[in-house]
Amino acid sequence: MNPQAEQLWTRPRWQLALLLAGLGMVGPFAIDAYLPAFAGPEGIAQTLGATPLQMQQTLSAYLLAFAVMNLFHGALADSFGRRPVVLGGVLLFTLASVGCALSQTIGQLIAFRALQGLSAGAGMVVSRAIIRDMYPPISAQKVMSQVTIFFGVAPVIAPAFGGYVFVSGGWHAVFWGLALVGALLFWLNWRLLPETLHESQVQPFHPRHLMAGYWGLASNRRFWLLALSSGIPFNGMFLYVLAAPTFLGEHLDLQPTQFYWFFMLSMSGLVGGAWLSGRLAGRIPPQQQVRWGYGVMGVVSLGNVALHLMLPPNAAWSMWPVALFSFGWALMVPVVTLMVLDMAPDRRGLVSSLQMCVGSAANAAVAGVLVPLVMHSVLSLAVASLGLLLVGWVAWKVHRRDTKGLTEVVVGGNPPI
Repeated sequence: MNPQAEQLWTRPRWQLALLLAGLGMVGPFAIDAYLPAFAGPEGIAQTLGATPLQMQQTLSAYLLAFAVMNLFHGALADSFGRRPVVLGGVLLFTLASVGCALSQTIGQLIAFRALQGLSAGAGMVVSRAIIRDMYPPISAQKVMSQVTIFFGVAPVIAPAFGGYVFVSGGWHAVFWGLALVGALLFWLNWRLLPETLHESQVQPFHPRHLMAGYWGLASNRRFWLLALSSGIPFNGMFLYVLAAPTFLGEHLDLQPTQFYWFFMLSMSGLVGGAWLSGRLAGRIPPQQQVRWGYGVMGVVSLGNVALHLMLPPNAAWSMWPVALFSFGWALMVPVVTLMVLDMAPDRRGLVSSLQMCVGSAANAAVAGVLVPLVMHSVLSLAVASLGLLLVGWVAWKVHRRDTKGLTEVVVGGNPPI
């Protein structure tokens, strides 16, 4: 924690949470906003003559680039400061969005979507390190929960924004809107975001030093178990977002302008889980909070599979399991995220980078491989969601077995690697 934290930010804590949530929203906003513009007479596929595979590549290229660059955002922030990396990432995202808006071929769009992915993760990765720079363990969990609450607004605003802008101005206007969002975030962070990396924690940006840090973390079994237990279950919810045009448009017979109902329910789950996570900070052992989150996700996932075995899909009930799953995930993820960050207190940027890279690589694999295989059946989506949850749950159980006998302490009490 920065010893001068109290002087760096004198405004209310929720305002910093809101600013950091805005940075975290950039990545998912750039995914959700353009999904309603996939199909239709004036959609991207029709106007650019793109095949379904090429359309999926506009998403997987973004996610793959997002995952690869996440390896470096945090390391750069550990060496050059949090503020320059955030501002540079937001500026590049804005320019890439302009490139997407001006694209005349599907190849150009895929290229600029990849550039968006390279830059969109900067704010998300660095914001996690900023939280731990500024606050002690229990306060950090509360702020992380507040960030998750504000972050949950993105899945509602983005498709509603994308749907209405697409209907009124075409798909090019969607990307012009993303450029405007990027420009606004750049201005706000230029004016408000302090430099939170203390000079005593600056790391040399040298390949050997950097690789040693990555190797120390990547060879740590505990890191992988925690990263998988937080990142993989997210895809149990995220695959529905990636499959939204098919899941909502074909299976549930909703129009693009009605997609916001799904994202509103999912947001409600995220906000509710994150709010409860913040309320529980310091009141119960963090491991118990994670168990509760997994319990909710497990019951919901099994119920989702059972319902789709017995009933045809219907908009009246098929979206609720995703919302409840989101609640369970948001309840436990702030705890696990802080457990990971506190594994290396002097290299939190690097830790955040590698954790985000693992999660983003999983997102890209789900988008490029799993979703095309399962999106044509609601039952397949439900089974895939359950399977992804089980991967994360097994990782958490192995981690708990490895640490059995250790005293359960509040988040932040974990020994560094």
